[in-house]
Amino acid sequence: MNEKEKKIERLLSRNVEEVIEKDHLRVALQSGKKLRVKLGIDPTSPDLHLGHAVVLNKLREFQDLGHTAILLIGDFTAQIGDPSGRDKTRPPLTASEVEQNMEQYKKQAGKIIDIKKAEIVYNSEWLGKLKAADFIKVLSKVSLQQIIEREDFDKRLSEHKSIQMHELLYPVLVAYDSVITKADVEMGGSDQLFNFLMGRALMEKLDMRPQDVLTTTLLIGTDGDRKMSKSLGNYIALDDEPFDMFGKIMSIPDVLMPAYVAMCTDLQDDQWDESGRDLKIRLAFEIVKRYHDERAAKAAQDNFEKVFSRHEIPDDALVLKIKTKNISVLDLVVASGAMKSKSEARRLIEQGGFELAGKVYKDPSEEIALRGGEAVRIGKKRFFRIALGGK
Repeated sequence: MNEKEKKIERLLSRNVEEVIEKDHLRVALQSGKKLRVKLGIDPTSPDLHLGHAVVLNKLREFQDLGHTAILLIGDFTAQIGDPSGRDKTRPPLTASEVEQNMEQYKKQAGKIIDIKKAEIVYNSEWLGKLKAADFIKVLSKVSLQQIIEREDFDKRLSEHKSIQMHELLYPVLVAYDSVITKADVEMGGSDQLFNFLMGRALMEKLDMRPQDVLTTTLLIGTDGDRKMSKSLGNYIALDDEPFDMFGKIMSIPDVLMPAYVAMCTDLQDDQWDESGRDLKIRLAFEIVKRYHDERAAKAAQDNFEKVFSRHEIPDDALVLKIKTKNISVLDLVVASGAMKSKSEARRLIEQGGFELAGKVYKDPSEEIALRGGEAVRIGKKRFFRIALGGK
């Protein structure tokens, strides 16, 4: 097997859930034909995360083989909301919210794909101009039975939960994106398979060669339970600060480490000599290095070990100015601005989330005598150094 064939086999297998039609796609990849490979992402928040990176890395593999990457930013469909995997309607975004997120998406995607060589398109360019009569023609190619066969909709119907009409149209709009972009291949997470198959069906109805489909395995989020998702809050953003990114990776359940090694790095299993905590540190280092650089990864590791192994304060701790030497634990936490309210601050203290000079205080009303210069930890990630006499 030559080098190109090895790359093709890796593209079709590593972190891949399903390929439709695999034999056709393999032949097309071997033929030398330049394929148009579409990846659509709705800008529903400012952040892309490691789950998106799994798909973006696969798109980069297509680029490295000489194919055209089509990064489709769903600025129109983001205002509807993708119903995939949802048991209730997603609140639609405003045009203003979508616009604020779009530039961040391009910047973050550029950490992985060659953004200069990618074809970047926005589906508002055609969906926003689609006349009602023309859209009705498109809808005439799709049956209601096709739509409600979708697992999400079927489940909600059986539970007598509401399905809004705009949600039913979402798969059709995404399918129409494939028609307009003339996609040879569409790719994304395995939870998007229904939308991709709708694209195949619509293309066939319009006498086009149906796109091949490649879906990637879903990355489980930091909660160790559900897929990594912005709406679930269990994600690690590509733009997270190095120390935060390192800490989030160190917090993932050990059982997820093999998946994170396979899905978030280019290293093979036989390139990992570490195990246990050492393996997790290596994994965190490799991921931070990938999305920042080696120097940032080394600094993040040093800071993490300083804080969590040696219980020291990180180099970038904020200065907390306190006017008086004697202050209650609760007032000190409130003065830091780390918590939104006194009740939140009280709860955090009682749960052991406040530490001063290496000692944990659990009584919010306890008085402490400050000398200045003490290290303070509030929660897991907020660090301060006391400065007396501040205004």
